[in-house]
Amino acid sequence: MMASAKDTIATITSLRESLCSESTPLPIRFRALFSLKHLARHETGDEALAAIDAIAAGFTSPSALLKHELAYCLGQSENDAAIAPLRNVLADLQEDTMCRHEAAEALGALGKAGNLDILCEFRDRPGEEVVIKETCEIAIDRIEWENSEQRRSEKLRQSDFASIDPAPSMPEADQTVEQLEKTLMDTDAPLFLRYRAMFALRDLASPPDLPTAVPAVHALAKGLADPSALFRHEIAFVFGQLSHPASIPALTASLSNLEEASMVRHEAAEALGSLGEEEGVEDILKKFLHDKEKVVRDSVIVALDMADFEQSHQAEYALIPEAPKVAA
Repeated sequence: MMASAKDTIATITSLRESLCSESTPLPIRFRALFSLKHLARHETGDEALAAIDAIAAGFTSPSALLKHELAYCLGQSENDAAIAPLRNVLADLQEDTMCRHEAAEALGALGKAGNLDILCEFRDRPGEEVVIKETCEIAIDRIEWENSEQRRSEKLRQSDFASIDPAPSMPEADQTVEQLEKTLMDTDAPLFLRYRAMFALRDLASPPDLPTAVPAVHALAKGLADPSALFRHEIAFVFGQLSHPASIPALTASLSNLEEASMVRHEAAEALGSLGEEEGVEDILKKFLHDKEKVVRDSVIVALDMADFEQSHQAEYALIPEAPKVAA
């Protein structure tokens, strides 16, 4: 039986309380967030707006990890109601750089030409953080591509992933691992083009038994040596989507490198969480529960919860709307 609008709103209210409560354990807040993300994307009307409003309410949290995930989920909503809170986060110079970056990327994912103004503003802002400038550059290119004749003429491979990516995959005709790796590693090429190669390699690594899967994972792993922290963090994110065991050594190296940018290390931790069924992964993560970087510590807590989920074979990493049951 389908839930009534009243029931859905009640569920959203309950999830919002879990998400916004600083006393709620971080893994429960993340599960609430992913439930709200699903509702924001798949409900309509007042229910969708309520879910988006609930996600945006979380931006009062001091947790940079949570806030950056809020921005990501708003970008995946395919709903214009997400635009205003995302613009506010990007424009807030006191906000954590990782959150502002994610807000810019989310505006790109929403694909609306009306957001080119703010993206151009921060791409060109004197003294702006490199990661923000680079993210705005990619988001601008994505919006321009989204609204172009080129997009309509390109034949894209059907992806196994439901995410709205920062850049589309390369057209089918250009998809050999060797060609894509060359583009991926070409630091003179536009970031948007390199991202397109990145997502094309991801698609060649799924499902994991494809003959191209392991070579594609190894090609992607080379991107973890790129000079751009933004680029390295996106490689780690893609590995989290793939959950391919061949990525474990590269992800472990990134997480273990204390000189690496925290935005990369946190993404590597979460990617390892998606590989929680693989032998030794939980032990690797537990080594970083007391890391000097809070965003890494928080990511490890969430990653270990994800690892537990992977081992439990539950259907979906999200909260059942009722309050979580406490073990006797």
